[in-house]
Amino acid sequence: MSIWWSLHLRREAASVPLARRFLLGTMETAGVDPEISFDLSVALTEACANAVEHGGDHKVQGEQSVGRDPWDVWEELPGAASGQYRVTAYLDGEKCRIEVADSGPGFPARRTLRSSARQHDPQYPPLGAEDGRGLCLIEQLADHVHFRNRPGRGAVVSFDKVLKWRKDALLMVS
Repeated sequence: MSIWWSLHLRREAASVPLARRFLLGTMETAGVDPEISFDLSVALTEACANAVEHGGDHKVQGEQSVGRDPWDVWEELPGAASGQYRVTAYLDGEKCRIEVADSGPGFPARRTLRSSARQHDPQYPPLGAEDGRGLCLIEQLADHVHFRNRPGRGAVVSFDKVLKWRKDALLMVS
C-alpha cells in the first residue's frame, strides 16, 4: 500500500512544526519505526526552515503583486515574490520520499552539486557556521538527497530513506 500527501504552506515559521507533525502522524499511523520517523521529521524540519527563510522574496525590481492571489504561487511568473512553499511525501513500499519546493531564487550552482562524499570540501560550512548546517544534516539523516533548481521558479530539496516497520504496522510491506 502507498500513502501520498502534499501540503501547500505559507512561508511562516508556524508552518514548519505543522509539516513535521503531519509527517510524524502519518508515519505513526502507518506503523513506521519511530527512529526512522524521527530522522525524516528532523530532515523535513530543516528543509522547511530553509524554504521559509530563503524560498521567496526575489521580486523583480519595480514589479508589484497587487491583486494577486497569495495562494496562487505555482501560477506566478518567474521572479515574482512568493508567500508559500510545497511539501510532498510518498510512503511507497519500503521507501519514503519527501520533497520540499519553494519559489525563491534557488540554490547557488555549487550547492546543487553537493554529495555526501564531498563533506570535507572547503565549499561547505565549517561546524561553527551559523548558516548551511541544515542541508548537511539532511544529507546525514536521509539515504539519498538531491538538491536542484526549477528554472526561474525556486529550489527543490528531495530526500528518501528506506523504511523499517513496527511489528504491529498497519501498512507493513508484504
